[in-house]
Amino acid sequence: MTSHQTVLRVISGFFALCCINVQSHATGLEALDAFIKNTRSGRAQFVQQVTSPPKEGQMARVRNSSGSFEFVRPNRFRFVFKKPLEQTIVADGQTLWLYDVDLAQATARKQAQALGSTPAALIASATDLRAMEADFELSNAPVSDGQDWVLARPRSKDGGVQTVRIGFKGTALASLEILDSFGQRSVMQFTQFEANPALDNALFQFKPPAGVDVLRQ
Repeated sequence: MTSHQTVLRVISGFFALCCINVQSHATGLEALDAFIKNTRSGRAQFVQQVTSPPKEGQMARVRNSSGSFEFVRPNRFRFVFKKPLEQTIVADGQTLWLYDVDLAQATARKQAQALGSTPAALIASATDLRAMEADFELSNAPVSDGQDWVLARPRSKDGGVQTVRIGFKGTALASLEILDSFGQRSVMQFTQFEANPALDNALFQFKPPAGVDVLRQ
């Protein structure tokens, strides 16, 4: 799996269930409901750990990264991966851009095709939990690690995601775990989240730097 494919799966899970500001002591599903209804934009810092299943005779491969993100509903977002490799992912509502600084390469894909029926596309149009349940089996998962959890299982088996787990501490999203169809697990932990900030539209526009190869798919 390429680094771009890994990042897209993380984005899907992120957009499905992230960045929330709700009343304390809410269940995970109540928190998700409030997120859909009330969180129109957001920004935060994150750290990510991606663990690939071990191959025969080998240890599991673990990759760590960190960065920042911003989003505005229904279909604009920006991820900036700062360490260890610099990558930027920008969705402007029409095109999804993936820019790899080290490779000096930018890939442009039609956003609707790139995200398809992933949780990212679903959350862009869902207005309540009932709408989401047309495509996901949603349930409150057991409390663990001091967090309240929501478990989401895609009803379609074609999206490449087995499960998404979302952990909340108090009124804030704490963790996002995505298990894909290859057995790869991605875990994001969020800090410094700000709900409903006024974000500049320029954040969600991307112009390839001079000298960068552009691939259109």
